[in-house]
Amino acid sequence: MTQRRTFLIKMAVLAAMPLGWPVGAAQAATQSFDFSPEQKGRVRAPQDPEVARSLSGYRFVTPGVFTVAIAPFAPPIATYATDARSVVGSDPDYAQLVADALGLRLVLVPIAWPDWPLGLASGKYDAVISNVGVTEKRKQKFDFTTYRLGLHGFFVRSASTIKSISEPRDIAGLRIITGSGTIQEHILLEWNQQNVAHGLKEATFQYYDDSASERLALLSGRADAIFDPDGPLSFEAATQGQIRQVGTINAGWPGKADVAIATRKGSGLAPALTAATNGLIRGGQYRAALVRWGLQTEAVDRSETNPSGFPDA
Repeated sequence: MTQRRTFLIKMAVLAAMPLGWPVGAAQAATQSFDFSPEQKGRVRAPQDPEVARSLSGYRFVTPGVFTVAIAPFAPPIATYATDARSVVGSDPDYAQLVADALGLRLVLVPIAWPDWPLGLASGKYDAVISNVGVTEKRKQKFDFTTYRLGLHGFFVRSASTIKSISEPRDIAGLRIITGSGTIQEHILLEWNQQNVAHGLKEATFQYYDDSASERLALLSGRADAIFDPDGPLSFEAATQGQIRQVGTINAGWPGKADVAIATRKGSGLAPALTAATNGLIRGGQYRAALVRWGLQTEAVDRSETNPSGFPDA
């Protein structure tokens, strides 16, 4: 196996895209992505002495190390490199930038995404950087530092007759794949309630243990759409061409649901990570890292500590 793997789709693919595709998806069609373990193009940042000093009272899991849990679930956010061992992608790049600002060595701990709350609460790692959205329920147990917009996308198979999904009535009667216990599921449940109140047919939801099963269900016609984080699905749509986006819901519906670093409640780490992130935003390293993975449309203007989150049911 080669030590460098890139996705480079020709301009013909870009020309064939439906009008209205997001900038990130269009860029993914022509951008080269590095999935090698070396990551020679990774953006780095200088230490922020003021932020580092503010953490003098915090005890890291391993002294001198920023230990971060991450779920390598899908490119371009986080996936395994060509060595099938190293974790690469946008979230690992951001974790490295934060570690740089803190003046610490980064250690990434691959996990299954559902396991992060227990592992973080039990002190196995200092933080979780793994596409975790801020919700009011999660804020009761954890502190958060926002670093990316929570953009969720509806995708259908390329030959589907569905043109747009942007409001509750658009999902009436559809079979939709989503993740159990996710913000996306909460949105769909709320939309179903609104549809029932207006005499419309409920959508039915399908849950799978892996993305391969999800895709088989969608492409075979057993499901009509999938509703999940937009970044990985836009990447897949642009590089493989079997699915297409028909709508997105951003952090403004029905409240903010930005993606954030999760840390233990009351540990004192979150404010320092927020300050570090804002320093990276001002320094330009933050945006450069997102551009590297085609996710600049999900950039935040300012990081926040424990902002208003998704209003869990």
